[in-house]
Amino acid sequence: MSVQTINHPSSYRDPSGFIFEKAGILYRQVNTIFKDDFDFFINSGCYKKLIEKKWLIPHETIKENLTGTPDYYLTLKPEKVDFVSYPYEWSFDMLKDAALLTLQLVKEAVSFELILKDATPYNIQWYKGKLVFIDTLSFEKYNEAEPWIAYRQFCQNFLGPLLLMHYSKKPLQQLLLAYPEGIPLDIVSGLLPAKSRLSLYTYLHIHLHAKISSAKNNKTHQRQTFSKQKLLNLINSLESLITRLTIPYQQSTWSEYYSEAAKRTNYITEKKKIIELWVDQLPGIKKAADLGANDGEFSKLAAGKNIAVIAADFDPWCINNLYREIKSSGIKNIQPLIIDLSNPSPSIGVNNAERDSFIKRCKADLVLALALIHHLVIGKNIPFEKVANFFSTAGNNLVIEFVPKKDEKVELMLKDKKDIYTTYNQQAFLTAFEKYFSVVDRKIIGNTNRVLFLMKKISQ
Repeated sequence: MSVQTINHPSSYRDPSGFIFEKAGILYRQVNTIFKDDFDFFINSGCYKKLIEKKWLIPHETIKENLTGTPDYYLTLKPEKVDFVSYPYEWSFDMLKDAALLTLQLVKEAVSFELILKDATPYNIQWYKGKLVFIDTLSFEKYNEAEPWIAYRQFCQNFLGPLLLMHYSKKPLQQLLLAYPEGIPLDIVSGLLPAKSRLSLYTYLHIHLHAKISSAKNNKTHQRQTFSKQKLLNLINSLESLITRLTIPYQQSTWSEYYSEAAKRTNYITEKKKIIELWVDQLPGIKKAADLGANDGEFSKLAAGKNIAVIAADFDPWCINNLYREIKSSGIKNIQPLIIDLSNPSPSIGVNNAERDSFIKRCKADLVLALALIHHLVIGKNIPFEKVANFFSTAGNNLVIEFVPKKDEKVELMLKDKKDIYTTYNQQAFLTAFEKYFSVVDRKIIGNTNRVLFLMKKISQ
């Protein structure tokens, strides 16, 4: 009996090929319509060069029609990306680096007489500690008579969001959730302050671009030649503008959390000892999700044990700082993400199937939920039962910290809030979680009243 192939729900727009799954393995089919462009991309040496630079995901070529479709040309087996993330989950610097990578790819491709026909952040993923381009079929032969077809897409998906964050000094990455095809240029232009027009490149790439695009919707314009030098000038101006964009660090409620926590006698030290002991005792832990990771203190602990870690936190400043640290230190197995666990990324797109929810994607051997439960239950009014249910979908082993009501942090949270949390206690916590997990071990952290629990998911 042959194994069925399943087309990926997000891979249907491009006639050049598509992603499909067979026996749990992802493949990319190259269709005959794209044969000449694909062969040119490979034979030109561009593919080899991009792999050497680690800008493109490597693939293995399989000369077998696994789908049985008549338009088959080749099958590619890309190296596996362990966790797929989306731009609305990235920090400012992640999106900025993804934009610069896209421009670097265009310049490199042009030197091989190729061009990048797509400029969407969905073609970029986190792979072995850095951002990498994953769509091999985005490279086609360069035609000097045509402008860069992906220019507007680049401005809507990269430049516009980055400029809005730069000028507002606010993390607005979730605008990309509202506009998954990119923020329309007229909206970006309308939201930017008047002073942005004083920047030549911002005026050209956003304000004038939006005006011309609007005019094109009403008039037919004759296509003009677009020389290679004009293209490189365009790319260089975009690169120059994006390189200068910043979002100043702002101290948030949680950005100094571990600095303050370190002042508590033995708290961090003892907490690390307990968690390290438990992680060493757990067999076969390859993937972990540190939910509520803050600046990644415990993500780094797990990563130091050769565990691939998703470090998720709702605080964009903490995640941006963690990204910068990962980038500068060369840590390869931590992926930082901005995730609000009270409102995690939903499934979106056609039939709500193109982009999976965070809950569906987050499947780990170990989940760390440290100093988090009180923020969800008291801070967000989420019952223990719903929190326990979520963690049961995220991983098979759970290290969770229970913070009692008498803890100074909980008392601080309740200072300006009516105390309606009569059932917030350790027994109610355990009653909810023991529906999904068995308690393997528990330890009080140092001289505090906080308790760490090691739990194992009950087989359903």
